[in-house]
Formats: sequence, structure tokens, C-alpha cells
Amino acid sequence: MITVHTKDQGSIQVDDGAALGEIARAHAGKQAGVIAARLDGNLCDLSVKPGDGAQVEFVTADSPEGLEILRHSTSHVMADAVKRLYPDTKLTIGPAVEDGFYYDFDTAHAFAPEDLPKIEAEMARIIKEDLPFVREDVSREEAERLFSEKGESYKLEILRELEPGPISIYRHGQFVDLCRGPHVPRTGGIKAFKLMSFAGAYWRGDEHNKMLQRLYGTAFKTKEQLDKHVRRIEEAKKRDHRRLGRELDLFSTSEDVGGGLILWHPKGALIRKLIEDFWRERHLENGYDLVFSPHIGRENLWQTSGHLGFYRENMYSPMDIDGQNYFIKPMNCPFHIQIFRSRQRSYRDLPIRYAELGTVYRYERSGVLHGLMRVRGFTQDDAHIFCRPDQLSAEVEGLIDFSVYMLRSFGFSEFDTYLSTRPEKFAGAPARWDAATEALRSGLVAKGLPFQVDPGEGVFYGPKIDIKVKDSLGRAWQCTTIQVDFNLPERFGVEYIGDDNAPHQPYVLHRALLGSLERFFGVLTEHHAGAFPVWLSPVQAVVIPVSERHVEYARKVRGEVAGAGFRVQADERNEKLGYKIREGEMQKIPFMLVVGDREVADGGVSPRTRGREDLKFMTIESFVSLLRERAVRPAPRRG
Repeated sequence: MITVHTKDQGSIQVDDGAALGEIARAHAGKQAGVIAARLDGNLCDLSVKPGDGAQVEFVTADSPEGLEILRHSTSHVMADAVKRLYPDTKLTIGPAVEDGFYYDFDTAHAFAPEDLPKIEAEMARIIKEDLPFVREDVSREEAERLFSEKGESYKLEILRELEPGPISIYRHGQFVDLCRGPHVPRTGGIKAFKLMSFAGAYWRGDEHNKMLQRLYGTAFKTKEQLDKHVRRIEEAKKRDHRRLGRELDLFSTSEDVGGGLILWHPKGALIRKLIEDFWRERHLENGYDLVFSPHIGRENLWQTSGHLGFYRENMYSPMDIDGQNYFIKPMNCPFHIQIFRSRQRSYRDLPIRYAELGTVYRYERSGVLHGLMRVRGFTQDDAHIFCRPDQLSAEVEGLIDFSVYMLRSFGFSEFDTYLSTRPEKFAGAPARWDAATEALRSGLVAKGLPFQVDPGEGVFYGPKIDIKVKDSLGRAWQCTTIQVDFNLPERFGVEYIGDDNAPHQPYVLHRALLGSLERFFGVLTEHHAGAFPVWLSPVQAVVIPVSERHVEYARKVRGEVAGAGFRVQADERNEKLGYKIREGEMQKIPFMLVVGDREVADGGVSPRTRGREDLKFMTIESFVSLLRERAVRPAPRRG
């Protein structure tokens, strides 16, 4: 007998030579459905045999690690099914990802929608066979011989890049793959899976390499969990901002203009203006100065900032102006620093807060462009704060408050927050890093905002806070970043004169609350499914006459509601009433005011909401009061 130490059962006696699977069945207790284990801190298969004194933690499919293992195992089963159906297929890689898994294939067969059920059926047969996943550690030479015999050229390419030492492969039945593992014990352990879609993908993400075919799928412990996920995916498709952008006539892109460059249509532009107006007003109320900076800058500016050294691949080619190279800006930071340096600053001047809705341009590969979420030209809600060391904590706390206020103003209430700390390679003195990190940490604690620490994940020039909003489907989106910067102040020699009459380097905080307006607009659209809050709706009400004889009264209603300061239209088209109501609902207009004989006679309106709720007849004045109540903007943040 030997002793192993488990997280839930404490120290237990087991047979020497017993595998982790046997131990789990005998001692896992409440942890039914164990699929893998963590042995002395390392994930492994249940076939592994622990030694005396080993630390064991069992992993179930309910845990994030277990779900990833389940999905990775399912990707192997999918690859096996594809090889069985299309034997000439070459395998590349098949990892688990956030919501499922994928596998990239090099095959002459062009996947089509009707192929997905065929592959799922073959996967079901493999699962029914209940084949064991078997790990083998082989020499590099043996692995090369194996995959060479199978004609798996991509696996051979991967093999050449692996560190020296034994190579792990996994088999189930006749299928073999290069893999670190671990996996579920047997294919029969996969209970609920579904193939979702297919797409093209360049080998290693490089557009100069061959285009492969990627199959996406997902897997869960139970069918109920899978069905819930599929319903969420279907809802996400309905909320896709690209689809809603077309249907609601908000924005578009054009091949003639170029990928990743957004054309804002009147309705989308109006919503954007409302967001920007709100943003500027709140910044002025909170002690910011608004600035504007040019779209291009001389080469030496970007040389000094370090962008040409560290960020050149994301910048567009220079343009020659009077014999000087100018670059279109990828960031606003160097310009704000130039404004600060335009005259001598005293410690009494600080803090100084510059804010700008600055449009920047960054190169993105065409394959990753995605509606408003991944673009080449976008407007950042940017700000830079210059402060003394004794002001840092108060500024951080103020930024956290301001960030949460702004996000909540647009309907977001749940957040995932992360504090990223000093990496191995960094700019600036360790003492300043420690002070800045502590200011970020204590600010989060003081404001009661739960957070996770990402050790060593700060960028080289400073620690940071990232706040992700959760949308109505529970998806997390990066918005707010509060970033301390030790790099640019040193590069540009940013200084203020202290109370000792000596120069000192201020702390500089980069800060974005919403992120980019384009991306935030996309997230906002999907969060509200296009039914924007009334204060943001481009059209807040539409007056719908029942027939042509009611058009004149409809114009009167429109005039009175518009005169009260609201955005209202009259639908005078010669169409059926039901059609016009349905179109108003499809356009997500908050209120539809139907006017017919009764409304004309009694001088009122009969409102209907976009939620298909029929409100009682009311006077025009009463409706204006209702609209004023529903369309109120978020209250200003005080303090």
C-alpha cells in the first residue's frame, strides 16, 4: 500500500500500482464523473499510476479544465471521423477553445453544410465503439517514422519545432495524433457534442501559407448543457451587430473603400453622436480637458515613442511630405505628451487630464476583420492623466468609479476585472512599479470591485487594470483599460517642477473607458439586440396614420412631439396599417403612435411599444410626458 494525498478525501491508502482511474472510482466521493487528474500539480490521464506521497486532485467535466479536456478529446474524435470519411485528408491542429473546439484539415473535399450531419454520425459510431485513449511516449525518430508513413506532413513540420526529448502521441482505435493530452479515458465518455460550422483558415494563420478547412464544434458534459449553449448561439446570431447593422441601416463597409473601414449611416451616426456628446459632457464634469491631435506625425515622433521599434508591423507605410516621412497615427499618446511638454509644468498644475476621441489606424490582416469588432480605423475614447506620486491613488480610484459609471450608463451591470502585474522584462524602476501596482490594487479594493490578479501579464511599460463587461448573453467584452506608463515619460523626458524646485517625472496613466467607439457600438448593439435605450434610439417614436385621411393629423402629432425635443417621424406611405406597425417593430422604434378616427376626434394618440404592448389612449401631452420619462439620460456622476 502507498499513501496519496487528495484535496477532498485527505490522505488515503491505495494499492501500490493502482491507476488514478481506479483510485477515483474508489475514493472520489462526491466527484462523480472524474475524467482526468492533477498529479503533483500537473494534469494527466487517469491511466497514470501515482507514487507514494503524491498530491492528487481529481478533475471532472464540470470544471473549466475538465471541459477543455472533454472538448479536446472530442476534436480527436472529429478528426478520426473526417479521416474515415475522407481518407486522403491531412491533419494539422485541433485545440479546445473558449466555447468548443476546432480542427484544421488539408483535404480536397470541400466541406458543405450537408457534411456536418455525416461527420456527426461517424463521430457517434466512434463514441459507441468506446475506444480507449492511449498515450504513448516515443522517440523523435519513431514519431517521424510514424507520421511520415501516414503522409502527415503538417505533423512532421510540428515535430521539427518541438523541444528535445520524448514525444507524446495519443491513439484511439486506428487513429493516432501528436498530442500532449490529457484526454478522457474512452471515447464513450463523450456524451453531448455538436458540429457548429466550417470556415477557411491559413496554416499557422499566415496568409502566405496554404488555405485549410476548419471545422468548429462544441461539447458539454450533458445534453441539457449543450442545448442551452446552442440556444445561446442562435440568440447570438439574431443579435449579430453585422446583421442588425444592415437591418437597422446603421453602418456598412465597402470593398471600394477597403476592409475594416466603417461607413456610418445617418441612424448609426446619430447614435454615435449621442454617445460622444454624453462622453464629452461627463469628461468635462469630471475635470478633464478636451484636446484634439492630428492624424499623422513625423517619423522622429514615432522613433522616440518606440512605436517604430516595437509596433512597426501594425503601422501603415509612411508618406513623403517635403522630404520627411510621416506616419498615420496608431495611437494618440505621443501627441498628448507633446501638449503636456509645450510649456513648463509645476507640481501645482497636477493632475492634468487630457481626453480625446481620437481616430487611429492600425494594420489588421484581412482574415481577422470582423464587422465593428476588428477594424483598421477606429476612434478611441482616449485619455492621459499626468499626476504626482501622492495623487496616484486618488486618480486610480476616480478612474475606477468613472469607468463603472460610464459602462452602467449604457446598460452594463456585470464585470470581469483583472489586475496585470510586472512581467520579467519591464521599463521603469521596480519601486515605481510596486507603487503603481499597489495603487491599482488598493483602488479596486477600496471601490469594492472584485478582481483577479494576472501575475506577470502587465505590458513592459506598466501594470494595468482591464474591465470586461458581460452582455445579456453572458459574454465578456474588453472595454476599460487603466494603464500606468513608465516608458513614454522616460523616452520623451516628461517632467514637472516639484515644490523643491527640482524636476520630477510624473506618473502617466493611459485610460480608455469604452475602448474604441466602433467596438463598443458593436457590443452595445448586440447587448440590446438593436433595441437601444430610448435616449439613444435614432427614432424615438413614429406616428402611423390608419389611412390617408389621417395623414394631416399625423403630421400635427409629429410636430408637437418633435417640438418637445424628441426624435419622431410620421409614416405617410400608402401601405397597410399592419405592415407599417411590423416595420416599426423591426426597426426597433420604441413607440408607434397609431392615429385614426378616434384619435383625430379626441385629440390624442394610441401608443404601442416595440415590445408589442398596447398602451391605453392618451393625450399628446400625456405621451410627451411618458416619452420624457422613458428617454431620460443617465444622471451625471458626482464626486
